[in-house]
Amino acid sequence: MTRTPPLHLVGLGATGPEDVVFDGLGRVLTGVGDGRLLRIELPRTPGSAATVHEVGRTAGRPLGLEALPDGRLLVCDARRGLLRIDPDGTSAAEVLADSVAGTPLRFCSNAVAASDGTVYFTVSSRRYGLEHWLSDIVEHRPTGLLARLVPGGEPEVLLDELHFANGVALAPDESYLVVAETGARRLTRRWLTGPGAGGHDTFADDLPGFPDNMSRTPRGGFWVALASPRNPALEWLHRAAPPVRRATATATRHLPDLPPRAARVLEVDTRGRVVRRLRGAGERYRMATGVAEHAGRLVLGSLAEGAVAWCDLGEPGAV
Repeated sequence: MTRTPPLHLVGLGATGPEDVVFDGLGRVLTGVGDGRLLRIELPRTPGSAATVHEVGRTAGRPLGLEALPDGRLLVCDARRGLLRIDPDGTSAAEVLADSVAGTPLRFCSNAVAASDGTVYFTVSSRRYGLEHWLSDIVEHRPTGLLARLVPGGEPEVLLDELHFANGVALAPDESYLVVAETGARRLTRRWLTGPGAGGHDTFADDLPGFPDNMSRTPRGGFWVALASPRNPALEWLHRAAPPVRRATATATRHLPDLPPRAARVLEVDTRGRVVRRLRGAGERYRMATGVAEHAGRLVLGSLAEGAVAWCDLGEPGAV
């Protein structure tokens, strides 16, 4: 089911709120391109003012976030690795991991924490950094991974050879993880418990766009942000010979990134079925890379915009 809910924007005075999460009090947390972490109190009604406060800095480039039960925040920083910070603005970011399997974390992307304190996080690429993310998508080599960090332990690789590993979310019973492979337009499931523990399979495939960050819905399923709709030319290129893809990937470094103005998200149930598609006001917001729901409101983040977007799911046309 596709609907077009009206989107309302909260300007941040900075570009690139790539991910969005809610804290325990229903406030939105995000990180922007200048390294700041921001807390946003959404307005009660459209047209009213939101409040935006700085709650920390990473001295890098924050991407994926995870709010912890104790009030602290996990931050995947594209330059510094996996961080933890107390969003009271009084302490520096603590580095939890800056390498995995002896390789520096040059593109730490998204993280989720289990009830036992274990952190699962993704590395989008071991070949390119954030500045050249499009080159990785074009070259289409599986250099992303899913890693695990147990309390007091060292990071270990759970899944390797992923196509631009991005968003990650836990099942409601924590029996499996779902990882967004942006470059493959699919969601991959990694089993944590049960007879399939340690194995993986495809959770959802042939998505109508490129999946980015994910979050769990109050209904037990998953929201998936689609950074861009599918691109037939790119799909053709992915079938081309590796030298052609490499040459094209190099050329993309000199091209401006112009994603289409279309905010799209999917709701996927626990069986991997798409149960809802939302397409926001396409003229106002582009490249949805983060999505989260709380108390009937949906919030979007974007690597390309200078604002977060939100809508009430109960508004006409939203459900």
